Amino acid sequence: MAANYYVAPEQLMKDRAEYARKGIARGRPLVAVEFANGVVFAGENPTASLYKTSEIYDRIGFAAVGRYNEYESLRVAGIRLADVKGYQYAREDVSAKPLANAYSQALGASFMGDSKPLEVELLIAQVDGDGPDEPPIELYHILYDGSIVDEHRFVVIGGDTEPLTTALEAQWSAGLGRDEAVRLAVGVLAESAGRELRADGLEVSGLDATRERRRFFRLRGTELDELLDA
Repeated sequence: MAANYYVAPEQLMKDRAEYARKGIARGRPLVAVEFANGVVFAGENPTASLYKTSEIYDRIGFAAVGRYNEYESLRVAGIRLADVKGYQYAREDVSAKPLANAYSQALGASFMGDSKPLEVELLIAQVDGDGPDEPPIELYHILYDGSIVDEHRFVVIGGDTEPLTTALEAQWSAGLGRDEAVRLAVGVLAESAGRELRADGLEVSGLDATRERRRFFRLRGTELDELLDA
């Protein structure tokens, strides 16, 4: 009679974490930078329709790196969750924190219980706090194992994050305008890649609190190239 194969829990968790990290690192990094009225997402993306970033709800944005099919299913689930809550209660009751917690629980459950962990990292952002005690910009970074971090100023996910974080630490300043934040984000990505980045190889989007009800925006094509050349 064959003996059951045993793996120590510590080793199993270590192997799962290494597997997820390697899968995520194969993709290109994505940068989020806060500016005076919102947050900008920027990353290399040569495809024209497979987005890493999108709108979840009126003032909530989503960004991800890793396996596209896995984070796309999470994005769709988040939109449905937000829509149901907005329909049952009010649009103003839909906020980033409960959504980030739901993503954290889903990723944590997958990491602990599925045959393999999800190879994704997520960012959930919100502009316009709910009240005087709420920050005007919220950024939640959710890792492959369900860990959640409340980020501020800027954050880098996926790929080799250390040089990008160091560059942002040296160059970021409070009160940036939207266009300045875009140029900063793209500039550090170009510096890390060692080449010039243009609109046809970039995905740039974000949330701007000065817009009407739907805060999400996307920059592309000639508009983005002109902004980068300014």
